[in-house]
Amino acid sequence: MSRIALGILVSSLLLSPALFAAGVNVEVLQRKLDHPWSLAFLPGNEGMLITLRGGQLHRWQPEKGLSDPIVGVPRVWANGQGGLLDVALAPDFSQSRRVWLSYAEVGDDGKAGTAVGYGRLSDDMSRLDAFQTVFRQIPKLSTGNHFGGRLVFDGKGYLYIGLGENNQRPTAQQLDKLQGKVVRLTDLGKVPADNPFVNQQGARPEIWAYGIRNPQGMAMDPWSGALWLNEHGPKGGDEINIPQAGKNYGWPLATYGVNYSGLPIPEAKGEKVPGTEPPIFYWQHSPAVSGMAFYDSGKFPQWQHKLFVGALKDEAVIVLNVNGNQVTEAGRILGDRQQRIRDVRVGPDGYLYVLTDESDGELLRVSPAN
Repeated sequence: MSRIALGILVSSLLLSPALFAAGVNVEVLQRKLDHPWSLAFLPGNEGMLITLRGGQLHRWQPEKGLSDPIVGVPRVWANGQGGLLDVALAPDFSQSRRVWLSYAEVGDDGKAGTAVGYGRLSDDMSRLDAFQTVFRQIPKLSTGNHFGGRLVFDGKGYLYIGLGENNQRPTAQQLDKLQGKVVRLTDLGKVPADNPFVNQQGARPEIWAYGIRNPQGMAMDPWSGALWLNEHGPKGGDEINIPQAGKNYGWPLATYGVNYSGLPIPEAKGEKVPGTEPPIFYWQHSPAVSGMAFYDSGKFPQWQHKLFVGALKDEAVIVLNVNGNQVTEAGRILGDRQQRIRDVRVGPDGYLYVLTDESDGELLRVSPAN
């Protein structure tokens, strides 16, 4: 076991005066995490699971810190943005002990795609037994970019997976490919019979929605029950969407951004294009959005109906007001730490938990200062 890195840092941060005028409290629970990507809370007082992009899965516990790597994790392709990505517990974890992982997997030609599978976490939490891959992004086209990889269970027996377009723009509009899509599976990895393209020739039956560039955060709206997704735009145009069955979210035909060179996206036809769904919110200047979480705990009433979104480039957590499907930015926290934010989660205790995407990454616990 490594020793836990403790300490409390209190900050007066970048939020608007109407929100948390006194700032937030930040507790550093763990340091020396090599590019952590995601976390999932274990039931009871068992702590949490944390993925490191290089391919390790760890358990973290209060007072005990970080475990040795859990064995049985699949081999991952840790290159560029690829590696071990999201972790999620099966809805019936207390009975099945299934832990789901998404990760980058390389093919015979050296190109990679996103894969998803699950294994059984041993009773002593040291192993993932009988791991099986149940989904693969087909074809494999990535040379290191735009894997997506977020996993969300909807509470109704379905798993949603956000998939990047592997930096191959046209594929997001091609229904015979799994790039630039949200897919929907059962909680055992099967294709639901009511998926929108199940009976369409030439279309992948796993697809739920398409026209997505590079999704980095997904969460279920606790008030409406709808799936929300954020995604990277190119230069400008990071978006929040609510992906619905069979709908087209525009990339690369509709975008608020341009190429990194400053030139227009070659396929783009405008910011709003007939037959595509506009985002419910977008950033003209990309913060490079990452993990996100709705706040619906009674612990801190001042955070109710807030949506917290990580920012990699802008090195902050963005705080958004949510009123139905209306979103406005309320301010930002943690910007003074100058760390890329990779994941944001609301814990069962009502605190906000944050992972920083650094070679010496941190696990933070955040609460209002008053």
